Amino acid sequence: MSATIIDGKIIAETIRSEIKQEVIKLKAQGLTPGLGVVLVGLDPASHSYVTAKERACAEIGIFSDNHRLPATTPQSELLALVEKLNRDPRIHGILVQLPLPKPLHEREILQTMDPDKDVDGFHPTNIGRMLIGERAFWPCTPHAVLQILKRSGIAIDGAHVVIVGRSHVVGTPLANLLLQKGPLGNATVTVCHTRTRDMGFFTRQADIVVAAAGRPNTITADMIREGTVVIDVGVNRIPDATKEQSFRLAGDVDFDAVKQKASFITPVPGGVGPMTITMLLHNTVLAAKRQHGM
Repeated sequence: MSATIIDGKIIAETIRSEIKQEVIKLKAQGLTPGLGVVLVGLDPASHSYVTAKERACAEIGIFSDNHRLPATTPQSELLALVEKLNRDPRIHGILVQLPLPKPLHEREILQTMDPDKDVDGFHPTNIGRMLIGERAFWPCTPHAVLQILKRSGIAIDGAHVVIVGRSHVVGTPLANLLLQKGPLGNATVTVCHTRTRDMGFFTRQADIVVAAAGRPNTITADMIREGTVVIDVGVNRIPDATKEQSFRLAGDVDFDAVKQKASFITPVPGGVGPMTITMLLHNTVLAAKRQHGM
């Protein structure tokens, strides 16, 4: 068999169309959702990602207030900017692109942010609320994975999901969301990581495998049973002299081999990535509505 390839771009376009219609309705009521974007330094991947987010905001009508700062920006100046955005009534969501250049301290920056404007879902308050099932902004990549499964018609309720990776950005919050009662949860969840012995023993039991390890070819064909759904969150730069940029993007899954056994699979690029940006837009509109009692 050969897997059905899930096109994250098409799913993202559908959701963005829905969000755009919501933005039009909010503007008619005098409310324009606003996102404050902060990029520190010249990291090419971060620059590309932020540019894509800004373009997406423009496409659906979200106001974007962009701040690009040099890598030498002191901690105090960055904190002052975040506090300014906290107070700005035009700004309903704040995005500080991570990772930050050293010696900036990410934790202090995130904790300074107003939790009600934390549209990345990384503030300790939002993380805590999410863990106990209260109203919170869900981290964008885990939410993207859930939406991909839902909109591809893949059953989560009762499924055994094996997540490979335990980061605070993807693996850990995704495991929690999948466990919760609700239309995007009710799964049985196993989390594997770098210290897991015989990882294939667990992945071969899975109905759904989510690869979020940050390492190419972490998931190989022998680790997947026939008919498994495979969601590849990884984005790795592989040196490739044949490419204009001298690299190509690859996920954490041996795509060509695994797609011969999986029932569904996401590609890299074009799978989870476009959906992550889309869920940031969703959170920004949600933040605007909440801050205005809607």
